[in-house]
Amino acid sequence: MSEISARLERLPITSLHRAAIAALAFAYFFELGDLNTFAYAAPGVIRAWHIPVSAVALITSTSFGGMFIGGTLGGRIADLVGRKRGFIYTILIYTFFSLLNALSWDVFSLAVFRFLTGVGLSGMTVIANSYVSEFFPARARGKYMGLIVTIGLLGIPATAWVARLLVPMADWGWRLVFVWGGCGIFALLLAARMPDSPRWYEHRGRQREAEEILARLERAATTEVGPLAAPAAPVAARPAQPVTNGSYGQMFQGVFLGRTVMLILVWIFQTLGFYGFVAWVPTLLMKQGMSLVESLQYSSLIAICNPIGALIASRLVERFERKWFITVDAVLIATFGLLYGLTFTPVLIVLFGALVVMTIQAMAVALYVYTPELFPTEVRSSGMGLAYGCGRLANVLGPFTVGALFVAAGYLSVFAYIAACWLVVAFVVGVFGPRTTGRSLEALAG
Repeated sequence: MSEISARLERLPITSLHRAAIAALAFAYFFELGDLNTFAYAAPGVIRAWHIPVSAVALITSTSFGGMFIGGTLGGRIADLVGRKRGFIYTILIYTFFSLLNALSWDVFSLAVFRFLTGVGLSGMTVIANSYVSEFFPARARGKYMGLIVTIGLLGIPATAWVARLLVPMADWGWRLVFVWGGCGIFALLLAARMPDSPRWYEHRGRQREAEEILARLERAATTEVGPLAAPAAPVAARPAQPVTNGSYGQMFQGVFLGRTVMLILVWIFQTLGFYGFVAWVPTLLMKQGMSLVESLQYSSLIAICNPIGALIASRLVERFERKWFITVDAVLIATFGLLYGLTFTPVLIVLFGALVVMTIQAMAVALYVYTPELFPTEVRSSGMGLAYGCGRLANVLGPFTVGALFVAAGYLSVFAYIAACWLVVAFVVGVFGPRTTGRSLEALAG
């Protein structure tokens, strides 16, 4: 552990940490809401443009293509230019193109704008997760990532209820849902006070900037809490490395090869299982004979439970080893997903749907903490972006798989497929995932 890391690890949570939490949580609120805008707007688009389910699949798939680009490039850019600057750039991208979604005139234009929105959305997620891993002490990474995601997840029920009010009001009501997504631009006002990552500056050889940020944090801690304990004695977790930009090749060398392959598989099947449920529930319910209003009503009720799962995870992800938390949670998601597919009783639809989204969002918190922990600073955002982006790329075909299964084998087959995806996640992490809870980033990189 370097001197910079040792000083960061001993700090209490200060007003500067809380400023970062506010900026990240606000951005996540609209990012996670925007990620789901098309799922809630789709029934209105179908009604207004008279398009088939295959067109919905096309639009959904293009957005995931954009997320692959955003995740891989966004992570790389953040490793090169810094976490804060990358965070700001990606917010600008996703909010601008979210507003352009509202001006779409046909399936092609909406698909293009969703693709470009996806670039910004996934880029922001990757950079934010890396920032939390580096900026918050090891003892609290999971707790504060969980808090940020919990607040952010309120954007999903908020978006669901906005859609519930706006989509049925007119043929153009769905357009206003995308305007709502563009409100994430105001996160930039909060990001202005957010410190950058001292660990990133240290790795880049910019010791002066790292010291300046640490000095601000230490002054805030002394003023707000009192005298600080001495930092732990610096211990080199691995031999000092020359300042470099890192490379994708580094993620496939030594201990990082197994971690990278494991995480790519996890994010591929997590994404297929996650969006197989979240993105399709309103449309599948409508195709099963429910009205537009009923479909959105059930989806909105289920969506309320999203932040509950993240809040629960924020309390547990530091208490239990993350490897086993992820494994058990994936099995629970598979079980609840199958039970959801077996029922058509309104109360049970909401009950099992709520259990699915709670366990899914608990998984999101755990993976957002776990993934960047497994890479060194020089490629942390790149590694997170590669794994996250591969999941998004795989899901380009995911909507077509769901649509084909629904047409060929019916409603239940979709949920059997979703359960199978989550069981793969449980197996891969349970067998191959390293333990990380409570360990410093430098120790994990060693």
